[in-house]
Amino acid sequence: MKNNIFKFVFSLISGTMMANVSLPNIFGDNMVLQRNAEVKIWGWANPKEEIKLVSSWNNQEYKVTTNNQAQWELKIKTPEAGGPYTISIKGYNEVILKNILIGEVWVCSGQSNMEMSVSWGIENGEEEAKNAANPNIRFFTVPKLTAKAPQNNLLGNWTESTPETMKYFSAVGYFFAKRLREDLKNVPIGLISSNWGGTPAEIWMPEEVVQNDPVLLENAKKLNEQEYGPRQPGRAYNAMISPFAGFKIAGTLWYQGESNVGSLVYDKTLGALITSWRKVWQDDFPFYFVQIAPFKNGSNNFSNVIVRDSQRKLLKEVNNTGMVVISDVSDTIDIHPKDKKSVGIRLANLALTNTYKTNTNLVNGPLFSNLKIDKNQAVISFDYADGLYFKNKTSNQFEIAGADGTFYPAEASIKKNQVIVKSKKVENPVKVRFAWGNTIQSDLFNKANLPASCFISE
Repeated sequence: MKNNIFKFVFSLISGTMMANVSLPNIFGDNMVLQRNAEVKIWGWANPKEEIKLVSSWNNQEYKVTTNNQAQWELKIKTPEAGGPYTISIKGYNEVILKNILIGEVWVCSGQSNMEMSVSWGIENGEEEAKNAANPNIRFFTVPKLTAKAPQNNLLGNWTESTPETMKYFSAVGYFFAKRLREDLKNVPIGLISSNWGGTPAEIWMPEEVVQNDPVLLENAKKLNEQEYGPRQPGRAYNAMISPFAGFKIAGTLWYQGESNVGSLVYDKTLGALITSWRKVWQDDFPFYFVQIAPFKNGSNNFSNVIVRDSQRKLLKEVNNTGMVVISDVSDTIDIHPKDKKSVGIRLANLALTNTYKTNTNLVNGPLFSNLKIDKNQAVISFDYADGLYFKNKTSNQFEIAGADGTFYPAEASIKKNQVIVKSKKVENPVKVRFAWGNTIQSDLFNKANLPASCFISE
């Protein structure tokens, strides 16, 4: 008898719960919706229930009927930046979302360097936090969770930037938003932070992407030998990305790679991640990432620099991507460089130039373009090479190799924004490499005082 009563009460409760219109937590008070866009809003209610949504910016009513799985989805048009607004969603009950802003929404994802906040002790952090009250910058922090299958919701809520909320939010994200607002003026910025220290890229993409690619799968098997933190492909994606995939965004910021040091195929791994996210979002959004800093990694002198070079190569392999080089604002003995402001500003400058077209300044450091052999010397061309100079007048960071592949230190000089290298030990040069070591901080800069990326010529 008790059992039957329990079943009845449970069915009553679940019936009531099912009848109520509800939304994933990514839709809530204080949220930012992408401006001038068609934005998808979704949730649950009773099967076959009619849902009416009204947005206060134009009082337009949208209608949809819930499907057999109790799910509904609507696409609504957003105006130019502004707010605060409300959205009313009605079924058997009514949900009203308040204090909504329309602006630019960015995802900030990766491992600890993206997660790192003022509370970790960043450079000048306490001072920055004191001045962080800004109702036009909004934060959503995704909690650290794993799941074996994609989830449809997550915990968390949108908050305004205050000295207290900013202190525990991604510092790179915050400085990015602050810089964006300098150029975009009255446009609100919403940031979704989904990070987990010590995690490899493989756990941030759908599991089948790794399983269906022999190169990625082989590489992922090596990760499972490490002991701490989630290592299995897809686990963070399922719980920390999938629940809000489809929430309209302007783009993604990514700072990760330290946990993939040792990989020879990081460009393929990150490329697969970018492609998989764009597929789920059905949007070719910009993806801007931070090249990891030079850092001493164990006994292998090249494990870190190989990942950094993979990140450089990715720029040519995947469209609509950008990279900031931070070797000049990092610390080779601290895997968590404390200058997060420069990183956020450089990412913002990339976005302001490439996505928003409001900035015409040089925002990239020199990137290896091509190599020409002229008798016994190699002539190296770079993109973004205006005003090339060596930090210490001369450079000892270039090396040159002949057909045998043995590299020797080279003399380097700059002529017409190209670098010319030669060595008495190499009569017929074939290859060149630059800043090729785990802890080497680039000494080649352009007129914007941005450092060149390490490279090895193909």
